[in-house]
Amino acid sequence: MRELLQDKGYLFWALQLAGWSAWGITFYLGMLVWGQAPANYALYLPVVSTIGMLITLLLRMLYRALWDSDIVWRVVGVLVSSYLAGALWMGLRVAIFRAIFPPSMTAKPDHYDMGFWSYFKDTNSAFMVMLVWSVLYFGIKYYLQAQEEHQRWLKATAMAHEAQLKMLHYQLNPHFLFNTLNAISTLILDQDNELANAMVTRLSRFLRYTLEHEPMQKVSVQEEVDALKLYLDIEQVRFGERLQLKFTVEPAASQALIPSLLLQPLVENSIKYAISQSVRGGTIGVHAALEGERLRLSVADDGPGLDLSNGRLPRGTGVGLLNCRERLHELYGDKQTFRLGRTEPHGLTIDITIPLELKQAEA
Repeated sequence: MRELLQDKGYLFWALQLAGWSAWGITFYLGMLVWGQAPANYALYLPVVSTIGMLITLLLRMLYRALWDSDIVWRVVGVLVSSYLAGALWMGLRVAIFRAIFPPSMTAKPDHYDMGFWSYFKDTNSAFMVMLVWSVLYFGIKYYLQAQEEHQRWLKATAMAHEAQLKMLHYQLNPHFLFNTLNAISTLILDQDNELANAMVTRLSRFLRYTLEHEPMQKVSVQEEVDALKLYLDIEQVRFGERLQLKFTVEPAASQALIPSLLLQPLVENSIKYAISQSVRGGTIGVHAALEGERLRLSVADDGPGLDLSNGRLPRGTGVGLLNCRERLHELYGDKQTFRLGRTEPHGLTIDITIPLELKQAEA
């Protein structure tokens, strides 16, 4: 039914039949309430309703021609054409009525002897019917046109939205890929072929995951953590024991949905600015928990931290934090939070909250 209503031709005829049927029924009920209808009057009304509907088809053709005209010409065209259409319809109604019902069948037979202009005596009432039809025609047509414009705007916005997300998503890969390939190259130069081969295998597994998950797609927290471990397997080859990891995922939060590869740039930021900057390395913690109808995610490190005195992202923090913040804004708008804080006694904590969405259990 929804598809049929989106068909303008079907919608026009559906409204035509419904509108003229409603006019015929209400006119007949009015005759019963305010007077006595002649015999077979119920057969007369469908005929004049059909004639009225045919006349509005002529109005439709005229209005299509006037559609792109100035507003003044459209108003004048509607008024004049509605009056002429009403006069034509009323003249045909009176002629048919007099042909079907002789004077002896009506309460006022003297009305049959009023000459030519008697056919158009009640033109004003017919004019109002045609004017209402005309106003509805333009109103519905303008409404449908506005809906089409709105749909086109929504589609364009969605396409731009998706393109923006993909751009933000794919900012991750070149930087990470460069570091990984550089590490593999170093291992090959050091003739550590076994470790280099292991790193290539882990890289291929991680890249396969990134290719299989679009930025518009959402995955469970558990799936995201598993993908993050693929990434960290590669980084641990580079840093060894200098990189310590701590995952704390509450069971209730493991099936909550988040954008794919949301946490990876945050962890990459910690590796770049915390782990790699320290001779002893450091620890990165990933935490996920539910807080009512919201999901809280955090990534914390014990590196040197950042200057957060002005409440803005400091310069030189790379694309990771900016990428994540912009991506969350694109997906959730004002329904998300992205905050930077201190890890006691030192370090950086990135705290995120988003609306809770749970993964549907597979049948």
